[in-house]
Amino acid sequence: MSFTFDARRRATLTAVVDTFVASVPRDDDPTGFWAVKGSDLQVDAAVEDYLLGHLPEEQLEGLGQLLDTAALVGMKNQPQAVREAILANLAGITPESGLAVASLCQLSTMIAYGLMDDQGRNPLWAGMGYPGPVSAPPATPKTITAITPTAGEALTADVVIVGSGSGGGVSAAVLAQAGKNVIVVEGGSYRNESDFVQNELFAYQTLFLRGGFFPSSDGMVMLAAGGTVGGGSTVNWSNSLKTPETVRKEWAGAGLDDALGPEFDEHLNAVFARMGCNEDVALQNGPHERLSDGAAGLGYSYRKVDLNVNPDRFDPVRSAYSGMGDQTGAKNGTMRTFLQDASDAGARLLPNTRVQRITTADGAATGVEATYTDPATGQQTAVRIDATTVVVSAGSLESPALLLRSGIGGPAVGTTLRLHPATLVSGVYDEPQDPWYGPAMAGVMNEFADADAGYGFLIESVQHLPGLFNSVVPWLGGAAHKELTAQYRNRADWVVLVKDRGVGSVTIDEDGEAVHAYPFDDELDRKHFREGITASIRMQEAAGARQIYVAGQRFAPWTRGDDLDAFIAQVNEIPIGPGGTPVFSAHQMCSAPLGADPATSVANPSGELHDTRGVWIADASGMPTCSGVNPMITTMALARRTATNLLAAGA
Repeated sequence: MSFTFDARRRATLTAVVDTFVASVPRDDDPTGFWAVKGSDLQVDAAVEDYLLGHLPEEQLEGLGQLLDTAALVGMKNQPQAVREAILANLAGITPESGLAVASLCQLSTMIAYGLMDDQGRNPLWAGMGYPGPVSAPPATPKTITAITPTAGEALTADVVIVGSGSGGGVSAAVLAQAGKNVIVVEGGSYRNESDFVQNELFAYQTLFLRGGFFPSSDGMVMLAAGGTVGGGSTVNWSNSLKTPETVRKEWAGAGLDDALGPEFDEHLNAVFARMGCNEDVALQNGPHERLSDGAAGLGYSYRKVDLNVNPDRFDPVRSAYSGMGDQTGAKNGTMRTFLQDASDAGARLLPNTRVQRITTADGAATGVEATYTDPATGQQTAVRIDATTVVVSAGSLESPALLLRSGIGGPAVGTTLRLHPATLVSGVYDEPQDPWYGPAMAGVMNEFADADAGYGFLIESVQHLPGLFNSVVPWLGGAAHKELTAQYRNRADWVVLVKDRGVGSVTIDEDGEAVHAYPFDDELDRKHFREGITASIRMQEAAGARQIYVAGQRFAPWTRGDDLDAFIAQVNEIPIGPGGTPVFSAHQMCSAPLGADPATSVANPSGELHDTRGVWIADASGMPTCSGVNPMITTMALARRTATNLLAAGA
């Protein structure tokens, strides 16, 4: 790499960070919140490290030119107001420079408010009213049998399962309990309650694919997916919703004839029972109560939901952090349920191992080739596993890439990625909402779930995330941003989640790495995205919010007494995507779908690839259409169905 941060660029970057996370001296500042600036927390160094580690050379060069321009006007020596004006001018030069400035703002604020020191503290939190994480529970031993490969060793199994998440974990249990010799290969590490830390940034780096939220190749969507043993079920928010009837009808139309029958009910019910899903733990904290109030005020439906959380171990304080890994052991993700069942039945887990390709001969599976990376030393070992059956459960972002690297799956591989595009709407209330108490998701406003021919949107609460959510607070200057972040305790954040009709894609680059694109150009989906935002704004007002803002807006929040319709009209003028209203996705589906037609599906209705015997799809990528609700239960039921079909086929 030729790009470098020389002394001048580094000093200018520090000035930029300190503009976004500003020191704003005030006489009344008992916690020091107003005095702290970004560089006091080494945010500038963290931003530099992130940029060097994640941006391609071309983008780094463009950023360097932007910093050089700022340096020419002596930005580092200017007062806050002048620095803000310089950044505003730089942002207005080109769309690319505007996006670069907005990205630096988001990155600086996310790191500043999300970081945690060795004592579990952040100097900004006290001024936000945020108490911070609680102490960790006693150490818990690991109970799943994990193996470490040796150089030159060829492993053998009846079935190799690629991925240990909601799909792979369930498949492993069904097959191992049926007497199959099973190896589960997981690209991420094996961590349990003793390893989880209530640290947002650390969790992104250790438990999520590609280190946390990362952009699609077109920049339209920020993606988040589990990247550890248990996959998404280790880091999701426990919302356990069964597959809606409208979706099951769509699947039946694609050739999955049993989707509407008792057979699929049995899969759903079996998963629900093993996960211990129940409504008893659906504690309604402040943001949930406001969501319920807002829905009631407008005559919309709202209901509590089931969670895969054990009531006997439920801790409303620690459960609020379970998206960073559940320290209590109450969350019944696949690691504590199906993967444990598989291990107890003799299955072996191979973590820290990335599968490069599925090997085949004469149109049938013969195993996989993979690379194991020692987590302590980084040393890599080539791994070969011989197996006549391969279950692909690497998730909708990686399963298609594996098929493409392997040259199998047919023309539909990766062509129908769906994401449940989402964004955030925040309300600030007179009273504390304490979003860090209780489950992240314990209710849903589903009035518009099937607004247009089975397509629509949901509105749900979220896990509090001080880094991510303060990074999307409107930035109207350093003092104004701190004024809003200081209201963190009084916030109720809701997510708008769209059941998407449009699609994106998964391809691979010259190195075989997955490339994800999602243009978000379906007009019905965009309509529902805006309607979901509007409904959230109106519900926040109905629930009594004194201020309301949408993620990433660049103008002042609505304040009680303002014209609400005028504010909504202004919000609807914001472009969707980079530089406008940010789009997130934690639900990836449909990128290797099951179906009757090989031209539009990757696997036949039973789950086996159309073009390759012995390769089966058992994760969310296999959904013919998106689940329309949080997909964990649907994914597990579909995986159980595939595993059952695999056994029935005598594989």
